[in-house]
Amino acid sequence: MKIAKDKVVSIEYTLRDDAGTIIDTSEGREPLAYLHGNGNLIPGLEAQLEGHGVDETLKVAVAPADGYGEFDASQVIDVPRSQFTGVPDLAVGMQFTASGPEGQRIVTITKVGLETVTVDGNHPLAGQTLNFDVKIVGIREASADELSHGHVHGAGGHHH
Repeated sequence: MKIAKDKVVSIEYTLRDDAGTIIDTSEGREPLAYLHGNGNLIPGLEAQLEGHGVDETLKVAVAPADGYGEFDASQVIDVPRSQFTGVPDLAVGMQFTASGPEGQRIVTITKVGLETVTVDGNHPLAGQTLNFDVKIVGIREASADELSHGHVHGAGGHHH
């Protein structure tokens, strides 16, 4: 069986940045299970897995546009420190949920000043090439529930 739309795929992976630093890995955990062709993975990785089979290993480089997007400087803004009432010890790296015209998003503090706090609304991996080492460890038919929900249930997937 080959990876195709609506197949449940299980992969082991390691994600590195361009310097070779590990960003994420499935090592020591269950393989990641996803429903192929349903937007459960970043588009660039999913596209490069299409058509491959169990026990295949791949090295996949995903450009920012096919990963978490290009870095958008307009998403880095200064906000009044008063917007963070109830948080006495603001620090670089803290993350908060912010509401805006496009809905809710996670923002990360990048600078703390006396009067303002700089937050970045970009995904932390925006603008980066993502380098994956992937081993395909399973492919199966999706259940009717998985197809109707658009994601995998059970081991390596979503639990309701």
